[in-house]
Amino acid sequence: MAILKFSATAVAAQIAHARSCGTFLPNWNGPIDHPALILIVGNGVHLRSNGIDGATTRIVTTEHCDPRFAFADGINPYRDADWMSQRKIAFRDLTGQFYTDIIDDVQMLLDRGRGSIRLATDGHTVRVFAEQASDYMIGGTYTVPSGLGGTFRVVLIDLTDTWAMVRNCGNCEDFDEMQPYRVPLDAVWEIDERRAA
Repeated sequence: MAILKFSATAVAAQIAHARSCGTFLPNWNGPIDHPALILIVGNGVHLRSNGIDGATTRIVTTEHCDPRFAFADGINPYRDADWMSQRKIAFRDLTGQFYTDIIDDVQMLLDRGRGSIRLATDGHTVRVFAEQASDYMIGGTYTVPSGLGGTFRVVLIDLTDTWAMVRNCGNCEDFDEMQPYRVPLDAVWEIDERRAA
């Protein structure tokens, strides 16, 4: 699996462009009607908006790129002398276009002030990669914001790189009877036993 790192500022500009457009580049299944990000592996590795405006062509190629796109660290042909070997380390001889559905997960990390965005790819799928995902333990007990001004004590049921599925456990009143629910991964906190005493 390759981990690609992008400047949050550059990715935010691509998302803003996509959201400002009313027409979008088609994916392999045909036309689409919503903003998205496309990962291009070719002349460098970059994320670009799928939006079409007056300056955007309706064809995506791996040969041409714009320096305004969000390039992966170390794989930018405008800046990195060794970009081609870094691309081969990450993708071997694979080139192409990945039409992603990560825009909402990336926006969530941008809204939380992340300075960089990391993506994990295995050559077939692209996922947002949150640095701390490996630090959590399924079945572990954590706290999450309650939405009522406090926190709930929860058990972690499942997680991805951007969210966690949790079940309330050890709370007062009837809160433990709630159905499992999903929260952003960075809203899951380790329990500070000193405060809990």
